[in-house]
Amino acid sequence: MKKNAKIIAAIVSVPLAAASVLAACALRELGKTPEDLSAYKNLPYFADGTFYSPEADTPYYPERVRGGSAGWWRFLLTNANAPKTSLPIQKIGKDSFAEKPDELATYWLGHSSLIIELEGKRFLVDPVFGNAAPVPFVARRYVPPPLDRKELPPVDYVLITHDHYDHLEYPTIRYLRSRETLFIVPLGVGAHLAKWGVPPEKIHELGWGEEFNQDGNSIVTERDRHFSGRTFSTRNSSLWAGYALKGKKRRVFIAGDTGYGEHFRAVGDKHGPFDLAFMEIDGWNSGWPHTHLFPAEVIRANHDVRARALVPVHWGVFDLALHHWDESIRALCALADEDGSITLLTPLMGQKLIPGVTPVSRWWESRIHE
Repeated sequence: MKKNAKIIAAIVSVPLAAASVLAACALRELGKTPEDLSAYKNLPYFADGTFYSPEADTPYYPERVRGGSAGWWRFLLTNANAPKTSLPIQKIGKDSFAEKPDELATYWLGHSSLIIELEGKRFLVDPVFGNAAPVPFVARRYVPPPLDRKELPPVDYVLITHDHYDHLEYPTIRYLRSRETLFIVPLGVGAHLAKWGVPPEKIHELGWGEEFNQDGNSIVTERDRHFSGRTFSTRNSSLWAGYALKGKKRRVFIAGDTGYGEHFRAVGDKHGPFDLAFMEIDGWNSGWPHTHLFPAEVIRANHDVRARALVPVHWGVFDLALHHWDESIRALCALADEDGSITLLTPLMGQKLIPGVTPVSRWWESRIHE
């Protein structure tokens, strides 16, 4: 009997130990909400203890949208929407970057992760190198990142658009916390960074329309239509935003995750024209129409902000919606061709892109639609 009891105890202890490890992983990833939300009470986009988008109701997920035929299991298993074979990337490392950043260049690292070089400064945007969830096996990547976290070049600024797991990653923030870089984040997101060990003097929180200036560069946080939260209970306890980056000669717009709205025209009138715009193109669904841009809305938004060239982001890495992995980019290209006035730049993940210089291809078109 004692032997049987030991065997049963051993069998039971294994899943309990595994559950404890997963719980510990998840807890550290959750971050922290701001201690005093009342500090935001006078803002026009804050009410009843949370941030909101004035242009629309807070995005939600109605019952009629249940996650496709695979349901929520699609976040755990390989889904039919994912590519069946590996996607091409251009592997890069520290040696791929010059000591002095270019006047205007960018590296798309997949999804919304970017390295932008603007007039001698280097910006790292929404750096995520792992999966898009607080535990290792959920919302996995289609493809590994073209750049390892430890191969990042020196970075002047880290920009975070909002605190969702596919945009704000605990291990990367921990890795960057001791480096010589400043963190520019929307209101409330700084609490996560501080909990993860980023020194307070390196964190600069901005509300919509607020500006950070240093070394001749201007970083302006602009409004968009989305939501935030790393748990259901902390929904919209921090802000979400896009960014206008303005040098002396060059300008770049980062839309962030957003539904379409009048804010794009406002950004164009205030800061445009832009040399380059990064627009999210993936994750749309009629069930949450104000959360992400539909392909036709990307075209309209690019005209609104008056961007000379468009780089599509927020695609090619994670299955976060109900459509096929390449449906968005194919639809966008067809619409851009029909429009005739859109300069659409579609680099490989990891490819250095200098607008007007670097040749790009529609690399997915040669693949059989999987």
